[in-house]
Amino acid sequence: MTSTSSITIDWPTKPQHVVALSTTRRGGVSVPPYDDGSGQGGLNLGDHVADDSDAVKHNRERLREQCPSEPVWLKQVHGTHVVNAAMVQGVPEADASFTTQAGVVCAILTADCMPVLFCDQRGSVVAAAHAGWRGLSLGVLENTVAAMRAAGANDVMAWMGPAIGPQKFEVGADVVEAFAHLGAVAESAFLPLAERPGKFLANLPLLVKCILNKQDVTQLFGGADCTVSDAQRFYSFRRDGVTGRMASLIWIS
Repeated sequence: MTSTSSITIDWPTKPQHVVALSTTRRGGVSVPPYDDGSGQGGLNLGDHVADDSDAVKHNRERLREQCPSEPVWLKQVHGTHVVNAAMVQGVPEADASFTTQAGVVCAILTADCMPVLFCDQRGSVVAAAHAGWRGLSLGVLENTVAAMRAAGANDVMAWMGPAIGPQKFEVGADVVEAFAHLGAVAESAFLPLAERPGKFLANLPLLVKCILNKQDVTQLFGGADCTVSDAQRFYSFRRDGVTGRMASLIWIS
């Protein structure tokens, strides 16, 4: 992997012994439509998107060189299940993982949904969650924070990775209704489109903030990178349909 294969993570309060990494589409060997956006090899890490399996294996091997162990990959289903990454076998069906053990790598794959990385002030617990609108509305972030606190976390903080931005995420009234339980604060995350009755622009970073603030998680960073708008750096399912996946990872060194 090169310096362009990952983004700079602005997380000033993260303990130094906690390592966070979020990849881009650059620096791999995948060919179009999984390339790097300029016709060169792409770093697609998703093994479920019809990319050549050998290319994905090679890309994951490149990523593995940056990690202390093989990342704990999940079968993400837009649900709320959280697993202990140090205790899983195979590829569990879950949308978040946590660990207290050094060297265990929590990993999430995304291409528009928001990856959210967590740690506590001591750096004793870390976690990674897959936050699309379905999982968000059902409680995946609440469950992740609860699992961390049950494992001894104090003063949980979070970083929001690249995801579909507020100007690109058009949704219907069903999505707005899915967040009605959050009250008036969440309503501000949906901008009605006057020219398209029944359609709204959804602010995914703001929804994440609303949910985490309700869990007393107030140290939040990131959330500014839009996957749809930046085809040179990010894969986007909303933009391209058939595309690759980036990874966001966190571990205790």
